[in-house]
Amino acid sequence: MTISGSRGLTRRGLLGAFAATAVTAAPTYTMAAGFLRGAGDVRRLRMHSGRTGESIDILYWIDGKYVRESLKEINYFMRDWRQDSTTSIDTRTIDIMAASHNLLRADEPYLLLSGYRTPQTNAMLRSRSGGVAKQSLHMKGQAADLRMNSKSVTEVARAAAACASGGVGRYSKSNFVHMDCGPIRTWGR
Repeated sequence: MTISGSRGLTRRGLLGAFAATAVTAAPTYTMAAGFLRGAGDVRRLRMHSGRTGESIDILYWIDGKYVRESLKEINYFMRDWRQDSTTSIDTRTIDIMAASHNLLRADEPYLLLSGYRTPQTNAMLRSRSGGVAKQSLHMKGQAADLRMNSKSVTEVARAAAACASGGVGRYSKSNFVHMDCGPIRTWGR
């Protein structure tokens, strides 16, 4: 449950995605919330960062409550490593990532390419690539760029889109999927 190494969202969509991994369907918020209440309700996030060499495998939600210390570890893990700067990662984004991972039924952790970005880092990346938004949700701690070696970009993007809880961008040429908690939308190939 710790980091190792060198150091437009809808509740219905998210709850449905979590419930769908344990139950065949969760057609309404009321039913989904009912499925998630009670014994054994946990949410887990597993990622590795090739940039820092760190890995995280953490339970961040237990029986209906976010675990504050776990969220702090996720914030640090998803920091802007170029500036060594952190922010609070939006729990909606964390939930989208975890729900998508559950839907993929994968043992492999995500490879985190980009989490939080300072405005300076975002501007630098924007000057190098046309695919970086000027007002990127990464700067608000509301987005992540992720990859899985055992799953295709299409598979990861479909799982994220099934959550119906935010933006999902497919970047097949660069082999990653963007997930955010902004308006529900999809783009890319």
